[in-house]
Amino acid sequence: MQKFLLNAVTLEIMPKKVIIIGGGIAGLTTGCYLQKNGFDSEIFESQATPGGLCTSWKRGEYTIDGCLHWLVGSSPDEPLYHLWKELIDIDQIKFHYYDEFFRVRDESGKEIIAYTNLDRLQRELLEKAPEDKKRINEFVRAVRKLESFPMQFDKAPELATNLDKLRNGITYFPYFRLLIRYSRMRIADFAARCQNPLLQKFFHYSFATEMPMLFIMMTFSWLHRRVAGYPIGGSLEFSRLFEKTYTGLGGKIHYNARVEEILTENTGKRSRASGIRLENGQEHFTDITVSAADAHSTIFKMLGGKFADRRIHHYFNTFSVFPSFIQVSLGIGKDLRGIPSAVAFPLNEPFQVNPEKQIDNLYYRIINYDPTLAPEGKTLVSIMVQTYNYKYWHDLRESDYQQYKREKQRVADFIIDQLDRELGGIKDKIEMVDVCTPATVIRYTGNWKGSFEGWMVTRENGFDSLSKELPGLDDFFMAGQWVQPGGGVPAVFFSGRNLAQILVKRYGSRKFQ
Repeated sequence: MQKFLLNAVTLEIMPKKVIIIGGGIAGLTTGCYLQKNGFDSEIFESQATPGGLCTSWKRGEYTIDGCLHWLVGSSPDEPLYHLWKELIDIDQIKFHYYDEFFRVRDESGKEIIAYTNLDRLQRELLEKAPEDKKRINEFVRAVRKLESFPMQFDKAPELATNLDKLRNGITYFPYFRLLIRYSRMRIADFAARCQNPLLQKFFHYSFATEMPMLFIMMTFSWLHRRVAGYPIGGSLEFSRLFEKTYTGLGGKIHYNARVEEILTENTGKRSRASGIRLENGQEHFTDITVSAADAHSTIFKMLGGKFADRRIHHYFNTFSVFPSFIQVSLGIGKDLRGIPSAVAFPLNEPFQVNPEKQIDNLYYRIINYDPTLAPEGKTLVSIMVQTYNYKYWHDLRESDYQQYKREKQRVADFIIDQLDRELGGIKDKIEMVDVCTPATVIRYTGNWKGSFEGWMVTRENGFDSLSKELPGLDDFFMAGQWVQPGGGVPAVFFSGRNLAQILVKRYGSRKFQ
């Protein structure tokens, strides 16, 4: 009898076993917090490195960065900094703070410089577009107002009580009109109200034009306060900090372990997730399954669409997503320090990138502020062209790989010619060329449509998003950019942290820490 009681007590306090699909920032964050809170977790990642989209890769002497341009919470003056510190030693990261965010130039050579200091930016905009004084001052006033906006991070929205909601409402009340106005106003709409064409271009190159103006305003408030710096070392090094914490807490990561199926079992009228089957046929069983992988692949491939209701189909059939991209990276055997690091300039004539994408401007980034990405005296240059025509690139790679390679070369050759004209004397200094397409994104991350940030926050969608749980399926949860709207590394970090809070409350035996 005593032995039976001892076994019962032992079973009662055994940690819950959790399998996490995907070793990106969302999966790593979920795993770190679960390990800290007494769970026993394992991550299964399809690639050989952590980070998912938050990654970098080597090409000879050069390191190509595929994600972070700036990170909110790089300074103790921003509340998010203290959440990063819960998991990583953010103080060991050296941050670069932009004095210029970017420049836009027109056909006559006139340009607007997007200074990160608001006083300097306001003077620049008024000098270059005096006819839009009213619109410029409106923009700057809103950014200044948002400098003191109190971001609420600590508790998962799903766990918020009525008292929490009341407190948040009181906190946000002074900003209510601003939030409503600029979350409903698209960037394209604000730009269209400007008379000066170069000022319109300035707003067009700040963010995707379908997104609310609120995003530009929040970004410039962070940049002005210098709480959103670029982490020297790039995205993969940032992701490895989470990997280090996770394994240090006892978590286990299986790399090159692609999940083919999420196993389920019937429990009467409902089902529960019981484990996973890998591409190599191995099966692993668990108490709780978390997918921090692409939601479309999770719901319609790994789960066979069995738990997709009308609402989920509505999301995938009607909601806008962030586009995919073509990224051309060049390793140049020349020191380009002192040259403006981000410029959008006009082309002599339009260029057809793919059947549905034509460009008349090119936007380049000279990453001359991160010495870790190129050898001394040399420079990495990156050009990203957004496109929704992911299918063209994916299908071409599958059906005619040689033609796919020729198309990549065609795009790279055009960009090299344009940059040689713009920067002068770089063509014969190029040592490395790398072209990443939507097919690359799909192949390495599985992201639906090759999207780089999931659902786009639009006037129509708002901040609506998929639930972290699926109808009719118990012991299964999702994290990542498809359940946390807004895009970017902080958003997926929050999704993982919020999910861990939910799991601790539902399955745990201690207070979340």
